[in-house]
Amino acid sequence: MLPRPTKAQWASAAWRLDNLYQITDKAGNKIPFRLNEPQREMLEGMHSRNIILKARQRGVTTFWALVFLDQCLWVPNTRAAIIAHKLDDAKVIFATKIRDPYMDLPDVIRKKIPSTQDAADTLSFKNGSSIRVSTSTRSGTVQWLLVSEYGKIVTQFAEKAREIRTGAFPSAEQGTIVIESTAEGNDGDFFQKCQAARANPVLSRLDFKFFFFPWWSASEYQLKQGSTAEGPEDLAYFTRLEIDLGIKLTQPQRNWWLTQEKDLGGDMLREYPATADEAFEAALEGCYFVDQIAVAEKHGRIGDYPVDPGLPVNTCWDLGRGDDNVIWLWQDHNELATFVGVYANSGEWIGHYIDWLNEWRKDHNTQWGKHYLPHDGDVKTLWIPGGTMEVMANLKFMPEIVQRSRNKIETINTARRKFQKCAFDRNACKTGLEQLKRYRKDWNERFGVWRNEPRHDTSSHYADALMTFTESEHIPLPPLVGTRRERYRDTPQTRDGSWMSA
Repeated sequence: MLPRPTKAQWASAAWRLDNLYQITDKAGNKIPFRLNEPQREMLEGMHSRNIILKARQRGVTTFWALVFLDQCLWVPNTRAAIIAHKLDDAKVIFATKIRDPYMDLPDVIRKKIPSTQDAADTLSFKNGSSIRVSTSTRSGTVQWLLVSEYGKIVTQFAEKAREIRTGAFPSAEQGTIVIESTAEGNDGDFFQKCQAARANPVLSRLDFKFFFFPWWSASEYQLKQGSTAEGPEDLAYFTRLEIDLGIKLTQPQRNWWLTQEKDLGGDMLREYPATADEAFEAALEGCYFVDQIAVAEKHGRIGDYPVDPGLPVNTCWDLGRGDDNVIWLWQDHNELATFVGVYANSGEWIGHYIDWLNEWRKDHNTQWGKHYLPHDGDVKTLWIPGGTMEVMANLKFMPEIVQRSRNKIETINTARRKFQKCAFDRNACKTGLEQLKRYRKDWNERFGVWRNEPRHDTSSHYADALMTFTESEHIPLPPLVGTRRERYRDTPQTRDGSWMSA
């Protein structure tokens, strides 16, 4: 039953939000809406431009939808618009976060402010206000604009993202703009806007204010009993968070995180980040190596792995001239392929890469092991008279050709399986690791689904170069003993002097 509010309460958006509206909880039950801590922080700290990096299920979209509805009801002639990631999302937001809360209002309010249009995506009112939820915005000025899951829109719908930047944002220039999303990698407009907002201590009306709500600040993210034992890697993660953030995690919080991480794997950092940096370090949705990179991080296989001058260095390639030509460098160490460098360039002939490798070898005081080229490495091309193999042989490199499977997905799956035998120096392989995190399925914008094939972009060249190694028959050597000559068997490389004895 509607309480008897004072005039001051009626005029307070915070009171109205806390007392008038109902929402549907996770179990499907109608419950009174009450501002939680992140929602109250957003309400009290609201700016003309707001950008929100969030963990899942913190009530961010629900809050802004109710704020927009509330403003439309209590401020005549208000125009509000919500842009959703997908059409299905737009339908859900409109039905559960706009129409249902309005229909559940006390009769006295709905009679005072009746709806005049209840369409599939728009609710209009007698006071001249309206709110629309869709995957794009029509022309015209709005006072309130929410873009939900903008990070996903940027990575999956490039044309829609451009329309939002050039059309939707200017349409709300004099009003309030809200962008909210989980992170989708450390690139793109959402990432750039977040980074700019984080670095800006003084805000003008046109600057974005940054909000972030981590998993550990949510009181509901707790389990009294966990289903997963806490391993040394988990303990190290929790300890680092407590030291870096100055917090103390309870055992129920740890239990909750361990249970979620068991289910989500490599998606955990993106969906439930502890820090903003952690969120953006996570891989994009649809990435092929998301779980493999997460496991490597957790088990310390991405870290400090300097070059060992006593071990030969191997290389694997993806060839290209117009596209990127990528080379990974690794050493066999304790049955791991320990990657110690990566190089990429374009528009250069093969001799450039040989020169770069030889300079790298001298700088690191080591010698070459094996060199692996992809299946097209022996093809004669117009830009390499005689073909890649002949040119490399003349430059004292004796590569082997790796025949890849005709099925690209099989090749990717092989790389996923062999990833557990790979380690990476975090600094030397930084660019390569970032690109591997971005290697993902192609997105069909027309149907809004992932294609079962990889997207061809810069990241695909780094992944293809790595897959030259994983498709080879190269097996990382066990721990080495004896003299340097005994460590390495007789091969064309040793006979050519590429691998010299001590």
